[in-house]
Amino acid sequence: MRLLLISDTHLPARARALPEQVWAEVDAADVVVHAGDWVEVALLDELEVRSKRLIGVYGNNDGPALRARLPEIARADLDGVRLAVIHETGAKQGREQRCDALFPDTDVLVFGHSHIPWDTTTPAGMRLLNPGSPTDRRRQPFCTYQTARVENGELTGVELHELPRRG
Repeated sequence: MRLLLISDTHLPARARALPEQVWAEVDAADVVVHAGDWVEVALLDELEVRSKRLIGVYGNNDGPALRARLPEIARADLDGVRLAVIHETGAKQGREQRCDALFPDTDVLVFGHSHIPWDTTTPAGMRLLNPGSPTDRRRQPFCTYQTARVENGELTGVELHELPRRG
């Protein structure tokens, strides 16, 4: 099972559209995960149409229309991998311990908010992933997203992808 992880798209405030490279990943993915801050409902509509399966949550910049359609926390079992998605996990200091306490029955937690890519494992063995943002790099050198696979009940092949700078 191929996963695409994105967050903090902020459309159309930070970009007019998702980069074509990300749309190609949407088309190739079995599951698309969006960890919030969509900003406009149009992207949710388009991802629902183009994704084989979409798992998403709302973020702090998402208004009532998105909050009406998306949960604050999403959970799914992906062939034995217990996935949770939330927009914000708080400060990086103490994140692993905090997430272990808040998500005890989770194998992989995908989050966003900071626009900073993150990939760590907590003391309890939970994988924490933040794909960064494919449209707003903030203080990062590149806009980013992540891909991964679920194989035999395990998350494998997590890869951070850097997007070319927009001209």
